Amino acid sequence: MTLSVEPTRAVRSWYRLPRAVHPAAWWLWALGMAVTASRTTNPVLLAMVLAVVAFVVVNRRGDAPWAFAFRLYVYLGAAVVVMRVLFRVLLGGPQGEHVLLVLPVIPLPEVAAGIQLLGPFTLEELLGGFYDGLRLATMLICVGAANALANPKRMLKGLPSALYEVGAAVVVALSVAPQLAESVLRVKRARRLRGGGQRGMRALHGIIIPVLSDAMDRSLALAAAMDVRGYGRSGDVPTALRRTTGALVVAGLLGVCVGVYGLMDGTTRAFGVPLLLAGLVVAGTGFLLGGRNVTKSAYRPDRWRAADVVVAACGIAAAAVLYLTSSVDAANLYPSLSPLRWPQLAPLPASGVLVGLLPAWIAPPPPSTAEAHR
Repeated sequence: MTLSVEPTRAVRSWYRLPRAVHPAAWWLWALGMAVTASRTTNPVLLAMVLAVVAFVVVNRRGDAPWAFAFRLYVYLGAAVVVMRVLFRVLLGGPQGEHVLLVLPVIPLPEVAAGIQLLGPFTLEELLGGFYDGLRLATMLICVGAANALANPKRMLKGLPSALYEVGAAVVVALSVAPQLAESVLRVKRARRLRGGGQRGMRALHGIIIPVLSDAMDRSLALAAAMDVRGYGRSGDVPTALRRTTGALVVAGLLGVCVGVYGLMDGTTRAFGVPLLLAGLVVAGTGFLLGGRNVTKSAYRPDRWRAADVVVAACGIAAAAVLYLTSSVDAANLYPSLSPLRWPQLAPLPASGVLVGLLPAWIAPPPPSTAEAHR
């Protein structure tokens, strides 16, 4: 008798077996998309970035509680856009020719000379506030995508050894947002079981305080558990060496922040690259010195695989294309408000944004929570 074994669907498509992508890869992809959004105020490109990020999140997020944090960031981004437009209405001043609304001017003392409250509100001010708010909201939503896709507990396993002593603080900082999303689900489920029928703003006062309290308590409990296991202990490291390492890391990170700002700001771009490189060198030296003095092991450490590298490279490539476009042809990235013109979509920045869409197919599907605990 002859047995014929037909290959299963999983064997035929081995590259699509459920597997968790390295959390650092998702963060690099999300930060690359955030940098992409920061290089333009074109609403068409920003809408494309939002669509790309949302599509990847919907197709590659798991069923863990923190995976539902993306919706909270979308709401927060919408609030940012509204607040930015309201600030333009309040403090915009007369800019533009197309007047939409004439509001009474509130006089201010001489100390606040140059600031005008209310007054004529123009279409140019409305679009300017909307463009700026949409850019900031898009960057915020990109960070929310990283929180929805990356497992925060696995991210903490990959902390550099130099951050070992501040591990408890890093735990609180990285786990508050995922714990907040999980607390929202827990509180809503508890209210539903108790028969709470209020919705909207009426139910907000009964949800927000328990959610914030539960999220902070759970984050502090996780930090306390890590503290019991030895995080934050300096051990036998000399005090002078610890201070030197800390000073190098802090100074290097400050240099990186200033360098990134210089790259993003067109007027100080010449100082951005040297400061960024110097900051990376100084911070890297601090990390190496700190890592030599701490010996720790990780149970089943996360390995970088080909798909993880490609996911991170997609975000970095999208940011690089938009940065190149801003140096070559910045007119299509920043729509003109005076004179008022329709936003244009050029092929180069559009193709750069679409590169960020590839992880929706390249990244393996996430495993379910039940499979992860088997």
